[in-house]
Amino acid sequence: MTELVARLGLPEGSRALLVTADDFGLCHAATEGVLDALAAKAATSAGLLVPAPWAREAAARSAGRDVGVHLALTAELPRYRWGPVTFAPSLLGGDGGFPATVADLHDHADPDEVRRECRAQLERAIQLGVDPTHLSVHGGALFAAPALFDVVVELAAETRLPLRLPDPADATGYGFPLHALADEHGIVRPDSVRWSSRGALLSPEAFVANLPEGVTELVTRPALDTDELRALAPDAEARIADLDGLLGYDRLTSALDDAGVAVLGWAALRDLARRGT
Repeated sequence: MTELVARLGLPEGSRALLVTADDFGLCHAATEGVLDALAAKAATSAGLLVPAPWAREAAARSAGRDVGVHLALTAELPRYRWGPVTFAPSLLGGDGGFPATVADLHDHADPDEVRRECRAQLERAIQLGVDPTHLSVHGGALFAAPALFDVVVELAAETRLPLRLPDPADATGYGFPLHALADEHGIVRPDSVRWSSRGALLSPEAFVANLPEGVTELVTRPALDTDELRALAPDAEARIADLDGLLGYDRLTSALDDAGVAVLGWAALRDLARRGT
């Protein structure tokens, strides 16, 4: 039994799944796609991309939803930019907005400006009416440098919000023990993380059969198939496929039910973090 399963009061040997729809507020197509997935109960939670252009619309339409803050310090789409919500010169790329890559960010990011920016993104979400359920990191930008990882761990600990970390199997290349450091600060996190980009929605039955014991998060980025999305996102097809896969959710729902897998939202983990038990 994992510690998280025990703390959640689930039976020994339980498997549970969070389904998160990220990049909420990226653009109109992504905003509508995430809302469709939430309305269909195909996604249990969403991750709001606060600096992105459609964040205000997304927040305004998410009342009562399980929404966390998807902290962003990079803007990887080549023809579509977003940038800091604070005055943060060290967080700017050469062509406006955030840097396009994590490597570029790490070349010049000032940890103090990163700290102010992350706090401001969380505060902006709250000002927009969101009651954040969790924190995640866009593109893993805060995980590859210890000084920046300290920022997000400090923020999660202070606000008592759960945090998505890389799956333990993917974390060996970072050069420092992310999970152990987060655990030292009492950060609540899923036991494992799976990505729709690795085909999780193509065969729901196989995905469910291979879920490990504990709480797993499935990360998706659903979006409508629109000219806007195809113009701005080179990975538009993958985002469209995520929405199609989620809205064809009956197969996944049936597989989860048949296997006795519990379905959770991030709010359950937030409540646990704030109880401290």
